[in-house]
Amino acid sequence: MNAAAPPPTYSIHEGNALLDRSSVLAIWDGSLGQAERMRAKYDWFYLHAPGGPPLMQLLRHEPDESWVGTCAAGRRRMLWRGREIQAGVLVDLAVSAAHRSLGPALMLQQRLIAAARSELDVLYGFPNPKAAPVFKRIGYRPFGDLVRFARVLRHRRYLELRLPPWLAAPAGALLDAAFALRDGVRRWTGPALRSRWSAEADPRMDTLWNASAPEDALTAVRDARHVRWRFDHAPIATTRHLLVTDRDDRHLLAWFATQVEGDALLVRDFWSEDASAAVGMHYVDALLQAARKAGHASVSVEIAARESRLATWRARGFVLRSRRTVFGMQRDEADHPIAHDDLYLTAADEDE
Repeated sequence: MNAAAPPPTYSIHEGNALLDRSSVLAIWDGSLGQAERMRAKYDWFYLHAPGGPPLMQLLRHEPDESWVGTCAAGRRRMLWRGREIQAGVLVDLAVSAAHRSLGPALMLQQRLIAAARSELDVLYGFPNPKAAPVFKRIGYRPFGDLVRFARVLRHRRYLELRLPPWLAAPAGALLDAAFALRDGVRRWTGPALRSRWSAEADPRMDTLWNASAPEDALTAVRDARHVRWRFDHAPIATTRHLLVTDRDDRHLLAWFATQVEGDALLVRDFWSEDASAAVGMHYVDALLQAARKAGHASVSVEIAARESRLATWRARGFVLRSRRTVFGMQRDEADHPIAHDDLYLTAADEDE
Protein backbone atom coordinates (compact mmCIF):
# COMPACT_ATOMS: atom_id res chain seq x y z
CA MET A 1 0.00 0.00 0.00
CA ASN A 2 1.44 3.35 -1.05
CA ALA A 3 1.69 6.11 1.52
CA ALA A 4 -0.31 9.25 0.79
CA ALA A 5 1.66 12.06 -0.80
CA PRO A 6 2.57 14.84 1.64
CA PRO A 7 0.50 18.01 1.30
CA PRO A 8 2.16 20.82 -0.68
CA THR A 9 4.05 23.43 1.27
CA TYR A 10 3.13 26.22 -1.16
CA SER A 11 0.39 26.92 -3.66
CA ILE A 12 0.11 29.59 -6.37
CA HIS A 13 -3.03 31.66 -6.92
CA GLU A 14 -4.02 34.25 -9.50
CA GLY A 15 -4.15 37.68 -7.91
CA ASN A 16 -6.62 40.50 -8.33
CA ALA A 17 -5.14 44.00 -8.24
CA LEU A 18 -8.21 45.52 -6.59
CA LEU A 19 -9.01 42.80 -4.07
CA ASP A 20 -5.48 41.75 -3.08
CA ARG A 21 -3.98 45.19 -2.44
CA SER A 22 -3.48 44.71 1.32
CA SER A 23 -1.98 41.23 0.90
CA VAL A 24 0.52 42.42 -1.72
CA LEU A 25 1.53 45.47 0.32
CA ALA A 26 2.11 43.23 3.36
CA ILE A 27 4.44 41.01 1.29
CA TRP A 28 6.24 44.06 -0.10
CA ASP A 29 6.79 45.51 3.37
CA GLY A 30 10.47 45.17 4.16
CA SER A 31 11.29 43.80 0.71
CA LEU A 32 10.78 46.42 -1.99
CA GLY A 33 10.97 49.83 -0.39
CA GLN A 34 9.52 52.35 2.01
CA ALA A 35 5.90 51.51 2.81
CA GLU A 36 4.30 54.85 1.91
CA ARG A 37 6.17 54.99 -1.39
CA MET A 38 5.11 51.47 -2.30
CA ARG A 39 1.45 52.17 -1.48
CA ALA A 40 1.53 55.10 -3.90
CA LYS A 41 3.32 52.99 -6.49
CA TYR A 42 0.69 50.25 -6.17
CA ASP A 43 -2.25 52.57 -6.70
CA TRP A 44 -0.60 54.17 -9.73
CA PHE A 45 0.84 51.09 -11.42
CA TYR A 46 -1.65 48.37 -10.43
CA LEU A 47 -4.94 50.26 -10.35
CA HIS A 48 -4.66 53.03 -12.93
CA ALA A 49 -2.43 51.76 -15.75
CA PRO A 50 -3.95 52.55 -19.18
CA GLY A 51 -3.43 48.96 -20.32
CA GLY A 52 -5.39 47.57 -17.40
CA PRO A 53 -4.31 45.83 -14.17
CA PRO A 54 -1.16 43.71 -14.31
CA LEU A 55 -1.16 39.95 -14.38
CA MET A 56 -0.47 38.94 -10.79
CA GLN A 57 0.41 35.74 -8.97
CA LEU A 58 0.35 35.15 -5.21
CA LEU A 59 2.22 32.51 -3.23
CA ARG A 60 0.48 30.96 -0.22
CA HIS A 61 2.20 29.03 2.55
CA GLU A 62 -0.26 26.19 3.09
CA PRO A 63 0.61 25.15 6.67
CA ASP A 64 -0.53 28.51 8.05
CA GLU A 65 -2.50 29.74 5.00
CA SER A 66 -0.52 32.99 4.84
CA TRP A 67 0.37 34.96 1.70
CA VAL A 68 4.15 35.04 1.43
CA GLY A 69 5.07 35.93 -2.17
CA THR A 70 3.98 37.80 -5.26
CA CYS A 71 5.07 38.77 -8.75
CA ALA A 72 3.41 40.61 -11.63
CA ALA A 73 3.62 41.66 -15.26
CA GLY A 74 2.53 45.20 -16.07
CA ARG A 75 0.62 45.48 -19.35
CA ARG A 76 2.12 47.60 -22.13
CA ARG A 77 0.78 48.46 -25.57
CA MET A 78 3.60 47.92 -28.03
CA LEU A 79 4.22 47.84 -31.75
CA TRP A 80 6.01 44.90 -33.35
CA ARG A 81 6.51 44.48 -37.08
CA GLY A 82 3.82 46.99 -37.96
CA ARG A 83 1.03 45.82 -35.65
CA GLU A 84 0.00 46.56 -32.09
CA ILE A 85 0.60 43.78 -29.60
CA GLN A 86 0.09 43.23 -25.88
CA ALA A 87 3.31 43.06 -23.87
CA GLY A 88 4.11 42.64 -20.21
CA VAL A 89 7.03 43.96 -18.18
CA LEU A 90 8.11 41.82 -15.22
CA VAL A 91 7.79 43.69 -11.93
CA ASP A 92 7.81 43.37 -8.17
CA LEU A 93 8.94 39.83 -7.44
CA ALA A 94 8.90 39.63 -3.66
CA VAL A 95 8.97 36.74 -1.18
CA SER A 96 8.76 37.14 2.59
CA ALA A 97 12.09 36.69 4.35
CA ALA A 98 11.23 33.37 6.01
CA HIS A 99 10.40 31.82 2.62
CA ARG A 100 13.12 33.41 0.52
CA SER A 101 14.61 30.47 -1.37
CA LEU A 102 14.85 29.57 -5.03
CA GLY A 103 11.86 27.22 -5.04
CA PRO A 104 9.09 29.70 -4.16
CA ALA A 105 10.47 32.35 -6.53
CA LEU A 106 10.61 29.83 -9.37
CA MET A 107 7.04 28.72 -8.69
CA LEU A 108 5.82 32.28 -8.94
CA GLN A 109 7.69 33.00 -12.16
CA GLN A 110 6.63 29.77 -13.84
CA ARG A 111 2.97 30.36 -13.06
CA LEU A 112 3.24 33.95 -14.31
CA ILE A 113 4.70 32.67 -17.59
CA ALA A 114 1.82 30.21 -17.95
CA ALA A 115 -0.74 32.98 -17.36
CA ALA A 116 1.03 35.33 -19.76
CA ARG A 117 0.97 32.85 -22.64
CA SER A 118 -2.80 33.18 -22.92
CA GLU A 119 -2.93 36.99 -22.66
CA LEU A 120 0.36 38.54 -23.77
CA ASP A 121 2.38 38.38 -26.97
CA VAL A 122 5.68 39.31 -25.31
CA LEU A 123 6.93 39.13 -21.74
CA TYR A 124 10.18 40.94 -20.87
CA GLY A 125 12.21 42.12 -17.91
CA PHE A 126 15.47 43.59 -16.66
CA PRO A 127 16.88 41.16 -14.05
CA ASN A 128 20.08 41.92 -12.23
CA PRO A 129 23.12 39.89 -13.35
CA LYS A 130 22.83 37.47 -10.41
CA ALA A 131 19.30 36.54 -11.46
CA ALA A 132 20.17 35.99 -15.13
CA PRO A 133 20.86 32.22 -14.77
CA VAL A 134 17.47 31.74 -13.12
CA PHE A 135 15.72 33.63 -15.93
CA LYS A 136 17.41 31.41 -18.52
CA ARG A 137 16.47 28.30 -16.54
CA ILE A 138 12.75 29.07 -16.64
CA GLY A 139 12.65 29.88 -20.34
CA TYR A 140 13.62 33.51 -20.89
CA ARG A 141 16.31 34.38 -23.40
CA PRO A 142 18.39 37.52 -23.94
CA PHE A 143 16.67 39.97 -26.29
CA GLY A 144 19.54 42.49 -26.19
CA ASP A 145 21.18 45.12 -23.99
CA LEU A 146 19.86 48.35 -22.54
CA VAL A 147 22.91 50.61 -22.67
CA ARG A 148 23.46 53.82 -20.72
CA PHE A 149 25.21 56.70 -22.45
CA ALA A 150 26.33 59.91 -20.72
CA ARG A 151 27.63 63.28 -21.87
CA VAL A 152 29.55 65.53 -19.47
CA LEU A 153 28.63 69.23 -19.57
CA ARG A 154 30.59 70.54 -16.58
CA HIS A 155 33.99 69.02 -16.27
CA ARG A 156 35.43 70.30 -12.99
CA ARG A 157 34.23 67.45 -10.79
CA TYR A 158 35.56 64.88 -13.23
CA LEU A 159 38.91 66.60 -13.59
CA GLU A 160 39.31 66.75 -9.79
CA LEU A 161 39.69 62.97 -9.87
CA ARG A 162 42.83 63.37 -11.98
CA LEU A 163 44.19 66.88 -11.32
CA PRO A 164 44.93 68.99 -8.23
CA PRO A 165 41.97 71.25 -7.29
CA TRP A 166 43.82 74.47 -8.19
CA LEU A 167 44.21 73.18 -11.74
CA ALA A 168 40.92 71.32 -12.11
CA ALA A 169 38.78 74.45 -11.70
CA PRO A 170 40.27 76.57 -14.51
CA ALA A 171 40.77 73.54 -16.75
CA GLY A 172 37.15 72.55 -16.24
CA ALA A 173 35.92 76.06 -17.04
CA LEU A 174 38.00 76.08 -20.21
CA LEU A 175 36.63 72.74 -21.36
CA ASP A 176 33.08 73.80 -20.52
CA ALA A 177 33.44 76.96 -22.62
CA ALA A 178 35.03 75.10 -25.54
CA PHE A 179 32.32 72.45 -25.72
CA ALA A 180 29.55 75.04 -25.25
CA LEU A 181 30.97 77.03 -28.17
CA ARG A 182 31.13 73.95 -30.38
CA ASP A 183 27.58 72.97 -29.47
CA GLY A 184 26.44 76.53 -30.17
CA VAL A 185 27.94 76.47 -33.66
CA ARG A 186 26.13 73.19 -34.36
CA ARG A 187 22.80 74.72 -33.32
CA TRP A 188 23.45 77.83 -35.39
CA THR A 189 24.01 75.75 -38.52
CA GLY A 190 20.96 73.55 -37.88
CA PRO A 191 17.24 74.23 -38.31
CA ALA A 192 15.51 76.97 -36.33
CA LEU A 193 13.89 75.34 -33.30
CA ARG A 194 12.22 76.37 -30.06
CA SER A 195 12.57 74.49 -26.77
CA ARG A 196 10.71 74.85 -23.52
CA TRP A 197 10.18 72.87 -20.36
CA SER A 198 6.74 71.56 -19.44
CA ALA A 199 5.49 69.89 -16.28
CA GLU A 200 2.97 67.81 -18.23
CA ALA A 201 2.61 65.89 -21.46
CA ASP A 202 1.69 67.91 -24.53
CA PRO A 203 -1.46 66.87 -26.46
CA ARG A 204 0.55 67.25 -29.67
CA MET A 205 2.44 64.10 -28.71
CA ASP A 206 -0.46 62.20 -30.29
CA THR A 207 0.02 63.88 -33.65
CA LEU A 208 3.76 63.34 -33.49
CA TRP A 209 3.38 59.66 -32.60
CA ASN A 210 0.76 58.94 -35.25
CA ALA A 211 2.98 60.45 -37.93
CA SER A 212 6.21 58.71 -36.90
CA ALA A 213 5.44 55.38 -35.20
CA PRO A 214 7.97 52.74 -36.27
CA GLU A 215 7.03 49.78 -38.41
CA ASP A 216 9.72 47.32 -37.36
CA ALA A 217 11.11 47.53 -33.83
CA LEU A 218 9.50 46.39 -30.57
CA THR A 219 8.42 49.81 -29.32
CA ALA A 220 6.03 50.99 -26.63
CA VAL A 221 3.17 53.15 -27.87
CA ARG A 222 4.27 56.67 -27.00
CA ASP A 223 1.07 58.63 -27.29
CA ALA A 224 0.04 61.42 -24.92
CA ARG A 225 -2.07 59.09 -22.77
CA HIS A 226 0.86 56.78 -22.11
CA VAL A 227 3.29 59.62 -21.39
CA ARG A 228 0.79 61.27 -19.06
CA TRP A 229 0.33 58.07 -17.04
CA ARG A 230 3.95 56.94 -17.15
CA PHE A 231 5.39 60.27 -16.00
CA ASP A 232 2.88 62.96 -15.05
CA HIS A 233 0.80 60.69 -12.81
CA ALA A 234 3.69 58.64 -11.42
CA PRO A 235 4.27 59.22 -7.69
CA ILE A 236 7.84 57.95 -7.76
CA ALA A 237 9.73 60.90 -9.26
CA THR A 238 9.10 64.35 -10.72
CA THR A 239 9.39 64.56 -14.49
CA ARG A 240 9.85 67.57 -16.74
CA HIS A 241 9.31 67.33 -20.47
CA LEU A 242 11.52 69.24 -22.87
CA LEU A 243 9.33 70.10 -25.85
CA VAL A 244 11.11 70.92 -29.10
CA THR A 245 9.01 72.65 -31.74
CA ASP A 246 9.41 74.63 -34.94
CA ARG A 247 10.22 78.30 -34.61
CA ASP A 248 6.54 79.30 -34.48
CA ASP A 249 5.71 76.65 -31.86
CA ARG A 250 3.04 75.20 -34.14
CA HIS A 251 4.35 71.65 -34.51
CA LEU A 252 5.88 69.43 -31.86
CA LEU A 253 8.97 67.84 -33.42
CA ALA A 254 10.56 66.08 -30.43
CA TRP A 255 10.18 65.59 -26.71
CA PHE A 256 12.38 64.32 -23.89
CA ALA A 257 10.97 63.12 -20.54
CA THR A 258 13.64 63.96 -17.97
CA GLN A 259 14.29 63.56 -14.27
CA VAL A 260 17.00 65.02 -12.06
CA GLU A 261 19.40 63.01 -9.92
CA GLY A 262 21.88 65.23 -8.11
CA ASP A 263 23.38 67.45 -10.79
CA ALA A 264 22.67 64.95 -13.58
CA LEU A 265 19.78 65.13 -16.03
CA LEU A 266 18.38 61.67 -16.78
CA VAL A 267 16.51 61.22 -20.05
CA ARG A 268 13.95 58.59 -19.15
CA ASP A 269 12.19 58.57 -22.51
CA PHE A 270 12.06 60.51 -25.78
CA TRP A 271 10.59 60.60 -29.22
CA SER A 272 10.99 62.70 -32.35
CA GLU A 273 9.57 62.95 -35.85
CA ASP A 274 12.60 61.00 -37.12
CA ALA A 275 13.15 58.68 -34.14
CA SER A 276 12.08 55.54 -35.98
CA ALA A 277 15.35 55.84 -37.91
CA ALA A 278 17.47 57.83 -35.43
CA VAL A 279 16.65 60.92 -33.40
CA GLY A 280 17.99 63.97 -35.26
CA MET A 281 21.22 65.51 -34.03
CA HIS A 282 19.58 68.95 -33.88
CA TYR A 283 17.10 67.60 -31.33
CA VAL A 284 19.91 66.23 -29.17
CA ASP A 285 21.61 69.63 -29.54
CA ALA A 286 18.45 71.27 -28.19
CA LEU A 287 18.47 68.86 -25.24
CA LEU A 288 22.10 69.66 -24.45
CA GLN A 289 21.48 73.39 -24.63
CA ALA A 290 18.50 73.16 -22.27
CA ALA A 291 20.44 70.96 -19.83
CA ARG A 292 23.38 73.36 -19.83
CA LYS A 293 21.13 76.36 -19.21
CA ALA A 294 19.49 74.51 -16.32
CA GLY A 295 22.89 74.00 -14.70
CA HIS A 296 23.21 70.24 -15.04
CA ALA A 297 26.67 68.70 -14.99
CA SER A 298 25.81 65.76 -17.25
CA VAL A 299 23.07 64.19 -19.36
CA SER A 300 22.45 60.45 -19.59
CA VAL A 301 20.08 58.23 -21.53
CA GLU A 302 19.34 54.48 -21.60
CA ILE A 303 18.45 52.82 -24.90
CA ALA A 304 18.16 49.33 -26.32
CA ALA A 305 18.27 49.66 -30.09
CA ARG A 306 20.26 48.81 -33.18
CA GLU A 307 23.53 50.65 -33.65
CA SER A 308 22.18 52.98 -36.33
CA ARG A 309 19.68 54.35 -33.81
CA LEU A 310 22.47 55.01 -31.30
CA ALA A 311 24.72 56.82 -33.76
CA THR A 312 23.25 60.27 -33.07
CA TRP A 313 24.00 60.06 -29.38
CA ARG A 314 27.55 58.87 -30.00
CA ALA A 315 28.11 61.64 -32.54
CA ARG A 316 27.11 64.22 -29.93
CA GLY A 317 29.67 63.01 -27.43
CA PHE A 318 27.65 60.52 -25.40
CA VAL A 319 29.88 57.75 -24.05
CA LEU A 320 28.88 54.21 -23.07
CA ARG A 321 28.81 53.87 -19.27
CA SER A 322 27.01 50.60 -18.52
CA ARG A 323 24.70 47.96 -19.94
CA ARG A 324 21.95 45.66 -18.72
CA THR A 325 20.52 42.63 -20.49
CA VAL A 326 16.86 42.59 -21.47
CA PHE A 327 15.41 39.09 -21.11
CA GLY A 328 12.13 38.02 -22.63
CA MET A 329 9.98 35.44 -24.33
CA GLN A 330 7.39 35.49 -27.12
CA ARG A 331 4.17 33.59 -27.36
CA ASP A 332 4.98 32.73 -30.98
CA GLU A 333 8.56 33.31 -32.02
CA ALA A 334 9.05 30.59 -34.62
CA ASP A 335 8.97 32.97 -37.59
CA HIS A 336 10.38 36.21 -36.17
CA PRO A 337 12.28 35.84 -32.88
CA ILE A 338 13.07 39.21 -31.32
CA ALA A 339 16.76 40.13 -31.42
CA HIS A 340 18.75 43.19 -30.39
CA ASP A 341 18.23 44.93 -33.74
CA ASP A 342 14.47 44.59 -33.23
CA LEU A 343 14.37 46.62 -29.99
CA TYR A 344 13.59 50.24 -29.30
CA LEU A 345 13.36 50.38 -25.51
CA THR A 346 14.27 53.08 -23.00
CA ALA A 347 14.31 53.38 -19.22
CA ALA A 348 10.58 54.16 -19.42
CA ASP A 349 9.91 50.59 -20.45
CA GLU A 350 10.67 49.44 -16.92
CA ASP A 351 8.07 49.71 -14.17
CA GLU A 352 9.23 52.94 -12.47
